[in-house]
Amino acid sequence: MESVPLPHDHGDETAILERLGTGGNFQIAAEVFKQLGDATRIRIFWLLCHCEECVVNISAMLDMSSPAVSHHLRPLRDSGLIVSRRDGKEVYYRASSTPLSQLAHQMIEQVMDIACPRQLPEPQRGEADQMEVIHRIHQQLIEHLDQRFTIEELARQHLMNPTTLKAAFKSVYGTSIAAHVREHRMEQAARLLRETALPVAEIAARVGYDSQSKFSGAFKIFSGELPTEYRKSRRPEERPSETQCHELRRL
Repeated sequence: MESVPLPHDHGDETAILERLGTGGNFQIAAEVFKQLGDATRIRIFWLLCHCEECVVNISAMLDMSSPAVSHHLRPLRDSGLIVSRRDGKEVYYRASSTPLSQLAHQMIEQVMDIACPRQLPEPQRGEADQMEVIHRIHQQLIEHLDQRFTIEELARQHLMNPTTLKAAFKSVYGTSIAAHVREHRMEQAARLLRETALPVAEIAARVGYDSQSKFSGAFKIFSGELPTEYRKSRRPEERPSETQCHELRRL
C-alpha cells in the first residue's frame, strides 16, 4: 500500500499502513470467522479437534441428520479448518493441523471456559445440565475401574470442554478425576483381597493395572502394606471343615 499523508501525525504508522494492504488478508480472516458464526458448526469443529469421525457418527453424537451434518462440514472443509480422508466407501473428517485451525480451537475453548457459569448462588439450567454430565462421567468411571479413560476421551464422549470438565468434577467431588478414581480402585482392590482368593495379578487387572508391580506400589501407598501383606493380615484364617478335622484325627 502506498504511503499516504495522514491528517494527524501520532507517530510512525508506516508499518501499520503496510500491513493494512488492500484487505485481501482480512477477507481470509473474515471468511474463517464467518464459518465459526454458527453454534452447530462450532460444535462440529470442536468435536473434530479431538477425534476423527465419519458423518454417521457425528450425526449420532449431535443428534442431527446426516445431510444437516454434511451441510456444515462442507464450508468448514472449504475454509481449511478441517480435512477429510476416504477409507473405502467411508469418509472421515478431522480438524486440520494448520496454525489457523489450532488457533481457532484454542479460542473456542477459552471462550467456552470463560462463558461457562460455575459457582452461582442460584443454579441455572446450564449448570444443572453440566452437573448431570459430571455425575454420568463419575458413574462411568466407577463402573469400569478396569478401564482407563483420558480427560480428552471423556471430554469427547460427553461434549464438554476438558478444562471445564476437570474444574466441574473437582467442584463436585472435591478432588481431581485421577485421585478420585485411584481411591475407588484401591478400595475395590482391598475388598477383593479381603473377600476373595483371586490372585493379586487378576485383582490388579480388575482395577485397571496391567502391571502387578505398579499395582503393588500404588496399593502400599494407599494402605501402608503390600497386597499380600494386607490379605494375610485382614482375611481370617480358614479353619478346616468338620470332615477335614475328622481325617486329621484319624492320622
